[in-house]
Parts: sequence; C-alpha cells; structure tokens
Amino acid sequence: MPHDKQIISIVPPEMAHQRLDQIIASLCPQYSRSQIQKWIKAGQIRVNHKELKPKERLIGGEEIIIQTTLTAQTHDEPESIDFEVVHEDDSILVINKPAGLVVHPGAGNWSGTLVNGLLHYDPRLENLPRAGIVHRLDKDTTGLMVVARTLEAHQSLVSQLQERTVSREYLALVQRVVIAGGTIEGNIGRHQVDRKRMAVVDEESGKEAVTHYRVEERFQHFTLLRVALETGRTHQIRVHLSAKHMSLVGDPVYSGRQKMPAGISQELRETLRTFPRQALHATLLALEHPETGEDMEWEVPVPEDMEALLDLLRAEEPL
Repeated sequence: MPHDKQIISIVPPEMAHQRLDQIIASLCPQYSRSQIQKWIKAGQIRVNHKELKPKERLIGGEEIIIQTTLTAQTHDEPESIDFEVVHEDDSILVINKPAGLVVHPGAGNWSGTLVNGLLHYDPRLENLPRAGIVHRLDKDTTGLMVVARTLEAHQSLVSQLQERTVSREYLALVQRVVIAGGTIEGNIGRHQVDRKRMAVVDEESGKEAVTHYRVEERFQHFTLLRVALETGRTHQIRVHLSAKHMSLVGDPVYSGRQKMPAGISQELRETLRTFPRQALHATLLALEHPETGEDMEWEVPVPEDMEALLDLLRAEEPL
C-alpha cells in the first residue's frame, strides 16, 4: 500500500544558488536521487507553493513542501515464519536467525524466507528496499541480524556498514587445533570453475576482504574461534578459514569430507558425521542506533545443535 507523508523544510542560506534536486538530496538523505526526481516531475514537491524543475537554482529561505508517496519496494508475499526478535523499537528490529532460513527470495526459494516473515511481522516494511534488510547471513548460519524499519534507519545502517563501524562477531568451530589468533586478508570473488562457490582471488577479480580471529576455546582436535568481520563479502568467513586450512565443521561446500580424529567415541563420531550445517553462529552485533545515536550491543548464545556438539567436545577432548 502507498504511504503518504508531508515534509516541510526551509532552504538554509548556505545552500543558496544550488539546484533544487541537490538541495532536497542534502535535506532528505534518506531518499534516493531517483525518487526525488520522480517527485519533482510529478509535482509532489513545491517551492513557495510553485512547481519547479529539478535543475532550477534557489536563493535560500524558500519553503519546500514535499508530499511524498512511498510505494511498495518489495512485492513478496507475507508469511508466518518463526524467528526470535531480540530487540525492537520504532527504527530497528534485531533478530536471531535460525538455521535453514533463507534471507532473500530467489531461485528455488521464492517463499518461506526471512523477507516473507518480516513482511508478515511488520507489513510497513514493504515500503523499504529488501524489506529493511541491510546485511545477510547464509541459509545455515545462525545468529544476529539488524533490520531497518524506516528509510532514515535504512540509510544510517547502510552508511555504518560501509564505514565499517558495525561490529559483528561469530563463533566458528573449525577442524584444526589453532594455537593463536590472527588476521586473514585476501580478496574474494567467484571461483573460476565452480561459479556457485566463492574463493580467494587476485586483486583485479575480487573484492577486498579482511577477517580477524582469536581462540575462544581449544580442544584436542578442534578449536572454537571468535571471528570478527571487517568487511562483509559473500561466504567470507567460510572462504577465508578454509583457505588457511581451518575449515568449519559441517560445511558442505568449503570443508570437503569430514575427517574423523582417531580414538573418539562413537557418539562424537556420529554427531560430527550428521551435523547438518556449517558450525557458524553470529553471536554479537554492535552499532549506533540510527535515531538516538546510542551505542547498542546484543549477544546471543550458540543454538542447541552447536551447544550439544561443544558439550561433547568438552566432555571428551578437554585440554
């Protein structure tokens, strides 16, 4: 459904001699330039009660009235989807995504996604790009995600992610004994042969990616790492850790065949063999609240499947 809103602004003196479309873009950064152009051409923006062209220059002091009409940006169907809401206010939602939930509809997953669930939870999210989602988690990665509920919040969160001021930490169980933490730097792009996979590639064909990690808990044959993202590339943690021979337990794409350590119990062997996904959980999220400017932080424990596996390792492989 279209959503109407009226915005009234006075052009400040320092914006004198600038173009109308440039002034509105500065006064209302939550809206895209293409959206502003559409409103001007449709007569939904008036300057001292007159319609002007986008390139006309103002002298300062004029009254601008914007009668906005926000149309649906997302046309997916609302569906009742189960996910935990960790925090919500008028500007943002913070959710704890379960395993098996695809974030965005796409080939083979046109329904039953997080987007469908968000539209059911808050129908107003249809007026935001991607229903307010500003970052994603892989289908089988669990944990924290933030969702914008207003255009202003959407713009703020996107800017914070671009400026790398959002903190995201993950817990990752890897098939190796790791002695100390470190930093992995390596551009990520499409695998040259398997286009469904990502890989560490040369600078010309990939995007910069930086991953920091430290040891959270060590076992005889495995290590639980706490991983912090500086960038947010597709499959970044899985690709970077695999490239350094620290493959995630249960990762069907980047870990290859599960190697079973000698001497472990049948219970642990079977739990490792049947673990249904990559053992990766987005445990911590910290950001600046888009409206209040307050520094906010959330942390959630690993889900039951990872906790059960870790409990077995603690019982059988303590150091």
